[in-house]
Amino acid sequence: MPQFEKIEYKPIPVSELLVEMKNLSELMIDLAYSAALFNDKELAEDVIELESRIDTLAYLLDMEIMIAARDAEDAETLIGVSTVAAAADKISDAAADIAAIVTRNIGIHPIIGEIFEKVEERLMKATVKEGSVIAGKRIDELDLAARMGVDIIAIRRNKDWILDPDETAHVFLGDILITRGAPMGIKEFKDLAEGRLKKLED
Repeated sequence: MPQFEKIEYKPIPVSELLVEMKNLSELMIDLAYSAALFNDKELAEDVIELESRIDTLAYLLDMEIMIAARDAEDAETLIGVSTVAAAADKISDAAADIAAIVTRNIGIHPIIGEIFEKVEERLMKATVKEGSVIAGKRIDELDLAARMGVDIIAIRRNKDWILDPDETAHVFLGDILITRGAPMGIKEFKDLAEGRLKKLED
């Protein structure tokens, strides 16, 4: 029998929950397609984990809506919020289905892979390891877009996700970074993050 996580209620503004659901579902679509097209099991596993986070957010949002609805008029106003949240949840479910192609070793038709080999931008996951020259630096200090055509689109720090991090945000040891960029650029960045490349090129 599967073990279910007990979700403890904590007051969070509905708008905050909705924005996080929307942002996470968008990230999941990007990660799922990249995982499937490049057979990346790590990215696929991240998508499955994010689906669980979306489910938790949806549950918390449902509770907030129930608490906020004092009468029929309130309930009618909140229906739109519930509908948007349900749509984000469905998107996350679809992304998880795509990720399952990789985790279950189903695979995609070779011609699809050949087509997407020509895609200019890809996603890659990199962990900031001991000895990395980027540890402790701000994103704007790294100037990744100019140096190697790479953007950090998300940071996973412990169990928290920072989506679309601010340019003044720091990168710390142990951070898991999701990057977008040209194939050569993101490979070079992964080497920097994991300490194999010791210098940022000017």
